[in-house]
Amino acid sequence: MKVWSPDSLPRPHGYSQVAVVPAGSQVWVSGQVGSARDGTVPVGIEAQARLAFENVGRALAAADAGWADVFKLTTFLVDISGLAVVRAVRSEFVADGAPPASTLVEVSGLVRPELLIEIEAVAVLA
Repeated sequence: MKVWSPDSLPRPHGYSQVAVVPAGSQVWVSGQVGSARDGTVPVGIEAQARLAFENVGRALAAADAGWADVFKLTTFLVDISGLAVVRAVRSEFVADGAPPASTLVEVSGLVRPELLIEIEAVAVLA
């Protein structure tokens, strides 16, 4: 897998603009929210973001994949003012040197009103 941002495009902040994935099995992780296994939701974007990323990591592990295998992330955020916090938490899970291609969408709400973030991932197994 190769991820990069070509010099011909505007410089991105915290994501790569292009991902080339070699032939292999792909792992598609459905949107994971900041909810614990028992359904409880912590208060605040930092706690929910960390839990959402941890949940994505658990889903990846269940498919014998890891964060290094992720080539595309999509993040849905209820309040864009939490972006800096989400980026800081994301850097705990995603390599800053070659981050995956990413999309962030501000949404008016998620499936439950207390949820602030949802994250999808696509990975490739070599």
